[in-house]
This record gives sequence, C-alpha cells and structure tokens, in this order.
Amino acid sequence: MTDLSHLAQPGAEIAVRVTPKAAANRIVVEDGLIRVYVTTVPEGGKATAAVVKMLAKSLGVPKTRLTLVRGATSRDKVFRLQSA
Repeated sequence: MTDLSHLAQPGAEIAVRVTPKAAANRIVVEDGLIRVYVTTVPEGGKATAAVVKMLAKSLGVPKTRLTLVRGATSRDKVFRLQSA
C-alpha cells in the first residue's frame, strides 16, 4: 500500500483519479497525481466507498475523517480531510 501519510493535514483537499473494475486494489502516485484502482463496480457508490476505505488506510486516518467534496459520479474525485 502506498504511504500517503505526509498528506494527512486537517483541511487538506486530496484529488484522486479513480479506475473502477480494475484487476487489483492499489494506489499509484504518478507525476503528483494520485490514481486509485478498485475492483468494485461503479454503481450505487460502491467504488467510492472502496476508494474512501483505501485512501483512509493509506493516509493513516479513520474513514470518517474523509469527506467527498466533488466527483460523486465522476472518476475525478476530491476529498477533504476533516480535523480529528
């Protein structure tokens, strides 16, 4: 799992590009862009829920501290890290 704990600052906005129905769950950082690959399908918010779970684990914070700001139905999503 990619360590993104250096981004875990309260109020930080984290932009990610999501690829659903991937072969494996993983997070890749390419040229400063965070790409999240999830095996779940993009229906009913399942893929977004999987992204939240993986991103929280990679940041080292509880899932409840991540809030989706933009991109509920888009591959490009922005999450805000709430203070503890």
